[in-house]
Amino acid sequence: MDHFLYKNGELHAEDVPLREIAASVGTPFYCYSTATLERHFRLFDEALEGTEHLVCYAMKAASNLAILKVLAAAGAGMDVVSGGEYARAIAAGVPGERIVFSGVGKTREEMRLALTGGIRQFNVESEPEMERLNAVALELGVKAPITVRVNPDVDAKTHAKIATGKKENKFGIPISRAREVYAMAAGLEGLEVVGIDVHIGSQLTELEPFRQAYEKVKELTHQLRADGHIIKRLDLGGGLGIPYTRSNEAPPLPTDYGAMVKDVLGELGCEIEIEPGRLIAGNAGVLVSEVIYVKEGEDRKFLILDAAMNDLIRPAMYDAHHDIVPLLEPEAGTVPDTYDIVGPVCESGDTFAKGRELARMSEGALVAFRSAGAYGAVMSSEYNSRPMIPEVLVQGDQFAVIRARPTLEEMLNRDTIPEWL
Repeated sequence: MDHFLYKNGELHAEDVPLREIAASVGTPFYCYSTATLERHFRLFDEALEGTEHLVCYAMKAASNLAILKVLAAAGAGMDVVSGGEYARAIAAGVPGERIVFSGVGKTREEMRLALTGGIRQFNVESEPEMERLNAVALELGVKAPITVRVNPDVDAKTHAKIATGKKENKFGIPISRAREVYAMAAGLEGLEVVGIDVHIGSQLTELEPFRQAYEKVKELTHQLRADGHIIKRLDLGGGLGIPYTRSNEAPPLPTDYGAMVKDVLGELGCEIEIEPGRLIAGNAGVLVSEVIYVKEGEDRKFLILDAAMNDLIRPAMYDAHHDIVPLLEPEAGTVPDTYDIVGPVCESGDTFAKGRELARMSEGALVAFRSAGAYGAVMSSEYNSRPMIPEVLVQGDQFAVIRARPTLEEMLNRDTIPEWL
């Protein structure tokens, strides 16, 4: 469920007509619903009720400071994958003890930043990373709390570019070598082992791959405890999918996921960490765009929008589907037209949808891409020297710009021409 609904014939974000925001900030723009962000966080938090747990929002999904403030106020921790994300989490008021640092390529500078600023744990992904983290911790005179990310070789049954738990993926240490790697960690004075980490991919639509991975983690927990390691925390990653279409087929609910986690891992007495990103932010945001032209092709109509692949790259990169709807609700019985919906970037890949049925559109009409809150704004760029588009946050009947659109002058001023030119 989200809070983008038609009211009085117009699509609203909570109690604000999206057309009103478009008139104020121009198009295209991203718009987020505070109520949806809060609701989706609560769903996960309540799903794990009865267990010691922490829901760490995977902020790579959407990392605007205002979004982080909303979720931090609701009680979320943060899962970060770079020094920049760590700095954002701190700036949003999240204490270090609620921040988990993931990622395969942590640098010495990022390790130092987190160790001096405070960190809940590092999810370590390789022996070289472990050795480097140990050295940095010893230089600072502290112990770095770690989990080791294990790769369980489980097929997440998702898009190949967002699967992370198979043996050919770059993530984690083969679970078959986990005992050897944990023994190595125990011998490094700058490290403190606190648990195990696993994450098998994103946009999973079935629980069975999770169950398979967690069964392997349970077995490993018993083995490591028998080896003398203290395993008090299990970081289970994120990955639960969202419905990108309004069909009857929907991924499992957080309540179903939580029940499965308790069933598989409840006997271990470990604190549970989960790192949802997409499910919290995905349906909490839309991308609003204006029709520039309706172009008649030889065998199709093109709906040319002012949003482009640099604003929302998911369709070009992942062949991702987003429902696209008009801001003005079509009257009952309206006969739709069929369009290829494209942007203005000079690439054929700048295509959002082909053969999509939509109420008949004309120049100046406004449309919204649903489920665009995750991996939309954070993956955008200034390709073709197109300014980054605004982000807007709605709460009730209020809205505020939380990232402004830069002027062309501001974009140009970021470049420096050498003296010899």
